[in-house]
Amino acid sequence: MSQVLDTSENRPPLGRRLAARAAVAAAHLIARLPPRRIRAVLHLLRRGAEPADYAEALRARQEVTATSTLCAGRYCLQRSLATALLCRLGGSWPTWCSGVRTPPFAAHAWVEAEGRRVGEPEDTATYRAMISVSPPGANST
Repeated sequence: MSQVLDTSENRPPLGRRLAARAAVAAAHLIARLPPRRIRAVLHLLRRGAEPADYAEALRARQEVTATSTLCAGRYCLQRSLATALLCRLGGSWPTWCSGVRTPPFAAHAWVEAEGRRVGEPEDTATYRAMISVSPPGANST
């Protein structure tokens, strides 16, 4: 089940909102790159990061979706990139994934932490990761 912050009651503090906006803007630029370049950029950005825990990654995802209506909607690539980047600004890195399912064919991008998909509906379990960028020291594809 997707969890989104209610912007009226649970609005992130100003510093976190600014960080989330920066992550969303950077994600917008990265999302325009071809997949192999996205992977290369993310491999560089993850350097020196600790693995993100689930709560940390969920908070980052919620802050991204509270800050950007595009990321709160159907733009999974930008949302997942922004979530990973916001975690990185805090010193951690979730596993960023992009994958597909069949039938019917569909593509999706998400982040994982502690072996679980972060903030994703249960039906996203049908997607198979084709590209992943794990925290340093973990295996990536």
